Amino acid sequence: MTAALEGVRVIDLSRVLAGPYCAQMLADHGAEVIKVEPTAGDLTRTWGPARPDGVSSYYAGLNRNKEHASADLSTAEGRALVLRLLQDADVLVENFKPGVMERWGLAATSLQERFPRLVHCRITAFGTEGPMAGLPGYDAVIQAYTGIMHLNGEPDGGPMRVPMPVTDLTAGLLALSGVLLALHERATSGRGQLVDLSLADGALSLLHPIAANYFMTGEPPRRLGSGHPNIAPCEVFDSPVGQVYVAAGSDQQFALLVDFLGEPALAADPHYRTNGDRLANRHELNAALAALVGRLDPDTDIAGDMITKGVPASVVRPVEQVLGDPYLREHEMVTEAGGVRMLGVPVRLSRTPGTVRTPPRRQGADTRAVLASAGLTSSQIEDLITRGVVVADDSPITMHPPEER
Repeated sequence: MTAALEGVRVIDLSRVLAGPYCAQMLADHGAEVIKVEPTAGDLTRTWGPARPDGVSSYYAGLNRNKEHASADLSTAEGRALVLRLLQDADVLVENFKPGVMERWGLAATSLQERFPRLVHCRITAFGTEGPMAGLPGYDAVIQAYTGIMHLNGEPDGGPMRVPMPVTDLTAGLLALSGVLLALHERATSGRGQLVDLSLADGALSLLHPIAANYFMTGEPPRRLGSGHPNIAPCEVFDSPVGQVYVAAGSDQQFALLVDFLGEPALAADPHYRTNGDRLANRHELNAALAALVGRLDPDTDIAGDMITKGVPASVVRPVEQVLGDPYLREHEMVTEAGGVRMLGVPVRLSRTPGTVRTPPRRQGADTRAVLASAGLTSSQIEDLITRGVVVADDSPITMHPPEER
C-alpha cells in the first residue's frame, strides 16, 4: 500500500519534543526519516522508565518509524556527514538554539543556496529576532510566558501548568503543517524554503477565544477552572456516579439538559433563556444545575443518557481507564511495534493510511546502514566510530512483550 509521503526523505536533527514529534508524523505517513542524534544521545532518553536497550518511555512516544543514527555535529567530520545526507533530502528538521547552525557553517541561507529544493524546518523557543531571540525555553516556561499557565487552574487558586506539553506539541503540529505547505508549493516552484516557527508563537495561537475576548472588551481574562469564558453551562458537576462534565453550547442543548434534569421551565427563565443570560448569571445557574445533577438516579448511565438525549456530556475519566477503552482499539489509537505499546496515528486517510511500522530504537542502531547508504566504506565508518565522531550500536537485543515482563 502506498503511503501519502512515500518518496519524501527527511533528516531529523531535532531533539526533545517539538521537532521529533513533527518528524514522527511525517514518518507515520511514509516519509523516510533519518534521526541523527548527538553522540551524547537525545536528552529524552533519560526521561522516565526505559526498556533494556535504553529507550525511555518519553523517547518512545516521539521517535518511531525512524532510522536512528548518531553523530557529533560539533566536529567538521560530523557536519560533513550531515551535508552528505542532505544531498538527496527533501526536508531538514532542526531545533538548535539560534546561532548554533550559523556557527557550524549550516546557516539557513547557505543551506538554501547549496540545496535549493530543501525544505528547512527550524523550531526555536522564542524565534530568531527580537529581545527574546535565542533564549532557551521548555514547555512550562513557554506556558508561563504566554499566559497559558496564568489561565489554567481554579478561580480561587494559583496558576497551574497544563499537564501535557501543549506548547511543544502545538509547535510540532504547526511544523508538520508548514513542511507540508512548503512541499506543496515546491511542486509548483521547484524551490524549497525555510519553515520558521517558535514555541512562543505557537502557544500564542492557542489563546482563542481568550485573546479575541480581550481585544473586544478590554477586560483582563481570569481563571475559570473547568468553565468556559464564552459558553454556559460548561462545567463539571458532582453526580451520584462521580464527576460529569456537561457542555450545553446552544439554547436547544440547554433546553434538552434541563428537560433531562426534570426542570424544563428553566429554559424559559429570563435569567437563562439565552447564552448571554446564562453567562451573566453563571454562578446561580451552576448552583441550580449542581443540585439537580446531584439528585439523579445512581443506577443509571448519567452521562451516557445525557449525550443520547443530545446534551454533550462525559464522565471525567482517569487516563488508565481511557487507554483501555474499546474506542481506542476500534480507532487503532493504541498500537504496538516491536513489543512496545504506543499511541496510534490520529490522521486517518482512507486510501493511504499512516502506519506504525518500527519501534523507536537504541541510539545509533542504524548508523552503519545510514552512512553506508551515503557512500562511506566499511573502513571509513569504523574509523569514525573508533574516534567518537559517530555512535553505532546495532547489536541484537532480546525484547519481551509488555505482558511477559
